[in-house]
This record gives sequence, structure tokens and C-alpha cells, in this order.
Amino acid sequence: MIDTALAAGAGPRRWRALSVSLVGAFMVLLDVSIVNVALPSIEREFGVSAGTVQWVVSGYALTFGLALVPAGRLGDTIGRRRMFLIALSAFVLTSALTGAAQTTGWLLAARLVQGVAGGMLIPQNVGLIQDMFRGAERGRAFGILGSVVGLSTAAGPVVGGVILNLAGSQDGWRWVFYVNVPVGLVALVLAARLVPATSTAGARGTHLDLVGSLLLGAGVLCLLLPVVSNESGGAGWLWWLFAPAALLLAAFARWEVRTAGRGHAPLLDPQLARTAGFPTGSAIALVYFTGFTGIWVVLALFFQYGLGYSPLRSGLAVTPFALGSAVSAVFAGRAVPRFGRWLNVTGLVAAAVGMIATALVLHSVGGDAAAWATAGPLLVAGLGGGMVVSPNTTLTLEAVPARMAGAAGGALQTAQRIGSAIGTALLATVYYHALTGSGGRFAAAVSDALLCAAGLMLLALVIAVAEVIEPTPPLAVARDAERERRSRSRDGTRGRDAVMPSAGRPRASSPA
Repeated sequence: MIDTALAAGAGPRRWRALSVSLVGAFMVLLDVSIVNVALPSIEREFGVSAGTVQWVVSGYALTFGLALVPAGRLGDTIGRRRMFLIALSAFVLTSALTGAAQTTGWLLAARLVQGVAGGMLIPQNVGLIQDMFRGAERGRAFGILGSVVGLSTAAGPVVGGVILNLAGSQDGWRWVFYVNVPVGLVALVLAARLVPATSTAGARGTHLDLVGSLLLGAGVLCLLLPVVSNESGGAGWLWWLFAPAALLLAAFARWEVRTAGRGHAPLLDPQLARTAGFPTGSAIALVYFTGFTGIWVVLALFFQYGLGYSPLRSGLAVTPFALGSAVSAVFAGRAVPRFGRWLNVTGLVAAAVGMIATALVLHSVGGDAAAWATAGPLLVAGLGGGMVVSPNTTLTLEAVPARMAGAAGGALQTAQRIGSAIGTALLATVYYHALTGSGGRFAAAVSDALLCAAGLMLLALVIAVAEVIEPTPPLAVARDAERERRSRSRDGTRGRDAVMPSAGRPRASSPA
């Protein structure tokens, strides 16, 4: 049972518990992008092709995305604290195994399992916030989570460059993984003491919807496998899997409606499609991360291969984006109740303008001056990015009932991971196509890739503006609470985790 004082939002312990859980989230999400700067070292270490070593990134993203929703649902059922501790322990162990790899097979296998552990951990953060916080504090906690999501992705190249510089180019890549071990062990000890145990009463028994899990997993696998294979230099014939992916995901949606109609707990409750903010926020996350994540790959390729920068210098060149994102995310997380979706609109405009300016600068400025010339545009883009990820996380999840918080958080992260995988492959393809078409002009290649990223950000802007102009009709919170109470009463439980009215409160500037 969750500590009633924490559930009521009393006492400082819940903020310490949140801090510990976010350390785990930061490590897991940092590992999405931190490895990019280490790929050349890994390639030299094992004497393999660039396509093979790219699976160190792609394989992690693949298994990470597959684990998110089932792990979130499992946390809803058996308890967030238990799942968080299991996932964090697995992540620490697999990080050590990845760093100790002696063969390519060992490295890739350990990285795949590490992705599963990461995908198990992330959804528990959303569920813990739903359990521990109420009202305005829940929005603030979601804002902090959104800040961690955006900052961890942006800071990856910087942190990776620093580690490689300190540990040396030969074995420095191993410390990109080893660094998770001491940090993770400390977080594990603190989490065991501070993270509260949660009741599993709100999960409609122990029904885990195995059929739904298999359908969703197969659909996401068919969707992501062609993308990550192309990103890793794999065969193009896998693109035909998009057709069965669509069929499997449609079958999953039909099965979930049928499961809910029978009174069982589906993997993803169909009510989420009618929950204020969730459909729009998921769409924004999918499109924005398609444009956002891939820029780190093309910038690393440009600075290291095009301009001859070291990994550290390449990472430092994109630091303005990370700094801007960190600063604006803190402000945006606190400002969500006042400005709502307008924060996303403002942030997407700034991010797109910053990317366009960066593309134009890099097209005409090279050498040592490139990093200094792009500092201002990247700072603007980072300030905008901080106003996208953090507020969108809050606006997407704040009205989600606590009993489905883990699965909903996993679904949002799945949208982000799918966007990240597609975006990385798309921008890398644009980069290499432009490089070939321009006769090896790195400046033209990076410029075209960044303009493509800006176009995707503008598409996300259209979605956000449509929500502001024609907001989703607000759900009847009392009706949802009544449904929650009925579902719990069928299980003989009390509705302690029913949606709080504050979670579904309409926002003055962006009605839910």
C-alpha cells in the first residue's frame, strides 16, 4: 500500500523519492544518445563496419521501445516500486556487461538486454508521480520529468565527449557504459529506502492482457525493425514489414476495445483516446522527436568527419542547445498551469527557427569558427526545445487516471522512441544522400539534414496550433471518476487512486 501521507502530497519525502527515480530515468535516456560519439572508437576496437556498430544504438532503441508499454502495465499491476527496483538492477548489471564486452556478439547482445531494462524502468516514473502527487504539485512533478527527458537526450553527446576525453580514446567507450554502475548502485540503495510501495488494487486484478502485449509488441517490432536496419546499413527489403505492422496495430486496437468491453483490464485502455491532452500530446511527441533526436547524429558526423573535431569538442559544440533546454524546461514546467499548450507553440517556433538558422550558418561557415557561429542559433533551438518536451509531458499525462498511469507513460515514451528511431534514420539518410549528391560537401549535407529536422518541428507546430484553436472537448471528470469507482467496486476495492478533480482541471489558456 502506498504511504497515505505521500499520496496526499504531505512531507518532503516524496520529492526525494522523485529525485531518485529521475536519476534512473536520466541514465536510461542518456544512453540513447551518449553512445553516438563513441561509435568510431567501438568500430576501431572490434574492426567491424560502421553499419554493424550502429546496432549498438539501434538495437538499444528497438528493445527499449518494445518493453515500454508492457512494463508500464506490469507496474500498474504488481507495483511501481517493485518494477522500478527490478528494472534499475537489470540496467546496472547490463551496463557492466556491455562495458566488459570482448566480442561484437557480446556487445550487441548485452546492449539489447540493456534496452529492455531501460524500457522497463521509464514507465514507472510516470506511475510514481501519479501515485505520490496531487493537484498543482503533480503538474510540477511532470514538468521536472519532461525536463529530464529533454535534457538527457540533448546532453548525451556532451557527456559522452567528456568521458572519452578523460578515459582515453582506446578504452574510453567502455566507460560510457561503466559510468552507469556506481551511479545506478547509489540510486538503487536510495530507491529501496525512499520510493514508496504502491497498492496494486487499481489494476482490475492481475489480468496482464498477454494477447494485447503480443499484438502490440509484434506491431512495434515490424514498425521499428526496417527503420533501425536501414539506420544500421541493413537490407532495404525489410521495408515490406510496414504492411503487417499496420495490420497488427489495428488488430491490437480492436482487441483492446474488446477486452475493455468484457470488463478486463486492457494493456492500453481505450479511454486514453478520449482523455484530455493524451492524443494530441502523443502526436506532438512522435513528430517532434522524429525531428529532434536525429540532429545529434548528423551534427556529430559533421563536426567529427567534416571538420575533424574530437569527440569532446564535437560534444561541446552542441552544449548551447543542452544549456538552453535545461533553463527553459525549468521555467516551462512551472508555467504549464498558466500558459498550457501555448508553451508548446512558442517552443516549437523557437526550435524551428533555431534549426533553420543553424543550417544556414553551417552552410557558409566552417573550420574552428563553426562551433562559435552556431552557439547562438543552437541556444535559441534549445530554449524552444525545453518548452516542448517538459510541458507536453505534463499536458499529455496530467488527466490520465492513476490506474493506467504506467501504461500511458509507456505509450507516450513509445511514441517518442518510434519518432527517435525514424528521425535518426531519416536525417542520416538525408545527410548521406546530400553528401553524395554534392560531391562530398559536408556543409551542404548537414544543412539539408537540419532543414529537414526544422520541417518536422513545423509539422509538430501545426498539431499544437490546431489544439489551441480547436481544443479537444473536455472530458467529464465526474463521469470518469464514476467509471473508476465502478471498476474498482467490481474488484471489491476502494477507489483510492481515482482521478483527482485537479488532474483534469481545465486550463484557462488551453482547455483540456
